[in-house]
Amino acid sequence: MRKGRWAGVNPTLREVAAYFLRLGFTAFGGPAAHIAMMEEEVVRRRRWMSRERFLDLLAFANLIPGPSSTELAIFIGYEQAGVPGLLAAGICFILPAFAMVLALAWAYVRYGQLPPAAALLYGVKPVIIAIVLQAVLSLGRTALKGRFLWAIGLAATAASLMGVNALLLLLAAGVVALAPRALARVHFAVPLHSLFLFFLKVGAVVHGSGYVLLAFLHDDLIERTRWLTEAQLLDAVAVGQVTPGPVTTTATFIGYLLAGVPGAAVSTVGIFLPGFLFVAFTRPLIPRLRSSPAASAFLDGVVVASLALMAAVTWQLWRGAVVDATTTLIALAAALALFAFRLNSAWLVLGGGLLGLLSQLWRG
Repeated sequence: MRKGRWAGVNPTLREVAAYFLRLGFTAFGGPAAHIAMMEEEVVRRRRWMSRERFLDLLAFANLIPGPSSTELAIFIGYEQAGVPGLLAAGICFILPAFAMVLALAWAYVRYGQLPPAAALLYGVKPVIIAIVLQAVLSLGRTALKGRFLWAIGLAATAASLMGVNALLLLLAAGVVALAPRALARVHFAVPLHSLFLFFLKVGAVVHGSGYVLLAFLHDDLIERTRWLTEAQLLDAVAVGQVTPGPVTTTATFIGYLLAGVPGAAVSTVGIFLPGFLFVAFTRPLIPRLRSSPAASAFLDGVVVASLALMAAVTWQLWRGAVVDATTTLIALAAALALFAFRLNSAWLVLGGGLLGLLSQLWRG
């Protein structure tokens, strides 16, 4: 057991790998849902770390370039089991999505269309709303330390809903949280190497969730290089959305379309490699920053803004997922199961998917 802000149980490397492998198979719903599931399991169920520690790692995952939920998984692995844990958590979280997207890419090339997944997602999406909402409320109790941070969080939520850039929002929230302390002080088909390098660049410069990939990929893959058609890009993004795990496994699908299995492999390695490196280099900075009053205040602002982004995504997901009486009932039932009975979110996701399929079959 560790003491203080970083307190928690020390799991074995096998336990870290097994958890993130399971998460990779069940983590539908995008980055906000992934973060919520990690908080539920890592903080509340397994007690690997304190909620404060989890929030610090989340803040850093949002600040550095790359897919935020994947980098949070890598951070957690690194914290629990060092460099082997870093590799195990990241690879185990990514691998299930890679395999599923690769299979879907093969089916797409073979049959010319994607297997129907709308019925599955119809039931899963309302469950995801409840999971993310629970995480926002749970983490908010720890992060919102006073009226000032509450105000920053509400402002950041509103700004996110109005479309403000996520990285700009995170940095602004950190600066605003730091401002009182600072003012008090101063009184004021394609070659493999080209695929690898392209997705390495994407992984190094795209901040936050995988959802910002679409505009980035559209400009480069359609307008500039003409490697893909508009329809192929939309299908690639759709595959990243309907499979569990990181949304950025869209790169796996695109790589397969352009260069088969080797293309899928180098594209996946390229887009995720920067995340591993960023986590490895920035993790030692977190305790030092927390020991500095000024840096700690800045990090508090980033933490609150990270939760604000999750809250904004929850609302946006709600509008897209809860579309009728059935999905409303599924969302409310999932929320009741989470808040009242603390049912494991993986079972809720599977149950939501099953209800979605049954509902579509009932309607004919």
